[in-house]
Amino acid sequence: MRILDLTRELYNAALQERRDAWRKAGKSVTVYDQMRLLGEVKAARPEYQGVYAQVLQETLKRLDRAFQGFFSRVKRGEKAGYPRFRGRGWWDSFTFPQVWREGKWVGPGKPLGNGKIKIPGVGHVRIKQHRPLEGVPKTLTIKRSAGCWYAVYVCEVSFQPLPPSDKAVGIDLGLSHFVATSDGETFAPPKAYRKAEVKLARTQQALSRKKRGSNRYKKLKMRLARQHQKIANRRRDFHHKLARNLVNRYGTIVHEDLNTAGLARTRLSKSVQDAGWAQFLAILSAKAASAGRRVVAVPPHGTSQICPQCGRVQKKELSERIHACECGCVLDRDVAAAKVILALGLDGAFGGGG
Repeated sequence: MRILDLTRELYNAALQERRDAWRKAGKSVTVYDQMRLLGEVKAARPEYQGVYAQVLQETLKRLDRAFQGFFSRVKRGEKAGYPRFRGRGWWDSFTFPQVWREGKWVGPGKPLGNGKIKIPGVGHVRIKQHRPLEGVPKTLTIKRSAGCWYAVYVCEVSFQPLPPSDKAVGIDLGLSHFVATSDGETFAPPKAYRKAEVKLARTQQALSRKKRGSNRYKKLKMRLARQHQKIANRRRDFHHKLARNLVNRYGTIVHEDLNTAGLARTRLSKSVQDAGWAQFLAILSAKAASAGRRVVAVPPHGTSQICPQCGRVQKKELSERIHACECGCVLDRDVAAAKVILALGLDGAFGGGG
């Protein structure tokens, strides 16, 4: 899309300006300095006159947020990651930051009632609206993903907590069971990537035999992107449904504070990344916050080695899937760990061995 290319070009030009100003004169260019020059940009480049002004401003703010993240990482002593120039394959969206004010539509994206929306610089565009808008629309982002275009509305909705609940549950995240609860429930992992692995391999092999840049190469590349998108959608759908299930039933949910980045570098990395624990915990926390529920994270060290009944520490190999203690406690290993996690999260005391 023309607007997408123009906003990407503006982002790269603004980044170049900031780099040159600092290297040659030791001067920092602010986002407001660059926004004041947009009039001159439109005068010199007539094609920018057809782009909504707030879209250009939001593009410059997007670059400013990238620099803010860069400086905050430098301050914390982390790997900084200086903002990069964006190629065609790394710029897939632009945003209209204001679509509603004082109870009425003031910007683009208003549904026209005939299955279309109006986008400045583009015209009336057909849209398949999968659900009605709720609350007050704030922003509209036009996004391209795997060859398809999406209109993403961000809306402000009223806070509606669920009825209070005294029930608490501990959850253990794993690979044999995606989630095992302290109540004895287990949920199988979705294995979205594993199930599609053979199909992905065939597409990748066919892609490797095509001439780079040819029409067949581009067609197969798009097919591969859509296959990956389908895998991600299936995984995300599973995470949303399971998180909603837990939030609806429990007032307090306790989980391990897992180092998912570290686990993704082990020999189990493919299965860990396929499970998507970090995404699930983020979705769970967001749903719990909107519903007035409580999510507690506890240290993960040793939770699978402790007996939930007597508190005795019993070393187990990863291949041992049953917890059997001298006190007579026999449970699925993951369920036993979930009970320990719940006790740690509620500051509960163990039995006689505690």
